[in-house]
Amino acid sequence: MDRIGIIMNGVTGRMGTHQHLERSIVAIRRQGGVQLRDGRRVLPDPVLLGRNPQKLEALARKYEVERWSTSLDECLSDPRNTIYFDAQATTLRTAAVRAAITAGKNIYCEKPLGGDFKEAMELARMAAAAGIKHGIVQDKLFLPGLLKLQQVIQNGVLGRILSVRGEFGYWVFEDGAQRPSWNYRKEHGGGLILDMFPHWQYLLENIFGRVTAVSCMAATHIPERVDEAGATYAATADDAVYATFELEGGVIVQINSSWCTRVHRDELLILQVDGDLGSAVAGLRTCEVQHQATTPRALWNPDTPDPINYMESWQKVPATTSVENAFKIQWEMYLRYVLENAPFPHDFLQAARGLQIVEAGLRSWKERKWQDVPPLTLPS
Repeated sequence: MDRIGIIMNGVTGRMGTHQHLERSIVAIRRQGGVQLRDGRRVLPDPVLLGRNPQKLEALARKYEVERWSTSLDECLSDPRNTIYFDAQATTLRTAAVRAAITAGKNIYCEKPLGGDFKEAMELARMAAAAGIKHGIVQDKLFLPGLLKLQQVIQNGVLGRILSVRGEFGYWVFEDGAQRPSWNYRKEHGGGLILDMFPHWQYLLENIFGRVTAVSCMAATHIPERVDEAGATYAATADDAVYATFELEGGVIVQINSSWCTRVHRDELLILQVDGDLGSAVAGLRTCEVQHQATTPRALWNPDTPDPINYMESWQKVPATTSVENAFKIQWEMYLRYVLENAPFPHDFLQAARGLQIVEAGLRSWKERKWQDVPPLTLPS
């Protein structure tokens, strides 16, 4: 069986370990690799890269991975390695990706690609000039609930889409047990606008239409948190964001993102999409629709109990296929892109587009006004 060497940098972190190593690369190895159009199967051959040799050795032993290293230069100079993958903290990513481009490696990255839009565009231009195959993780496009939503929209069930309302988040306790402390330090790459706006960019632009303008208000609701060592520190990054996006064609999107909210909804992410023929409510795994013909005629009367059960007229969208882990789906897409030039639209320019909208959101918050977001292309 053919093998493809993959440098996996940052796999000792929560996301790197569970989503990218265990549920993606290890799962692909256990299924016998990726099958290509010509019938060949190619097995990922990862080398685990990081700063802590004890953690790397333990992960390699647990997941039966033969190689691990603490030297980026050694991994990049090894001709067995075709792909560089980065799941490090945001502040560490740009320099490592730049080195991987210089080494001629194909590159797949967690978002955001860089600390700001300028960095991301620089890396996109470098990657294009080097002729490498580059990609960015856009996992939420492949979640079961959002795949069902895309199917509903493509089938015309909702008609002309009017608006989208989203709620995302949960209560993150101040003791730091749920998320790493750098998430709440702006100087270390933390903040909810930087974390979530790249997700909203690719979801909105792949499902509904291009973002043309952004209005954003954010806040640091919890001023002090506790780090991994138990020390109290000042939170310098935003932990709640209230945003409105205008899309090409007139669709209006409102999304609240918060680490300071308690969940009273079926899933941590809920999108309600209203159209002139029907509406849909999609989460991470489920999607329900209500057609015009089954929409109840609501009347406003606060003086008497409402006789309508608004939930019973919604219908669940059935699953038409079994859906695997979203990260694994995109990993297999990227591997086929590298190995047989299969389509893969999730490139570094898309990553830069996410950061373009991040910066528009930050400017809107600072200046307290709408920000236009022009189309993005790479200079020829």
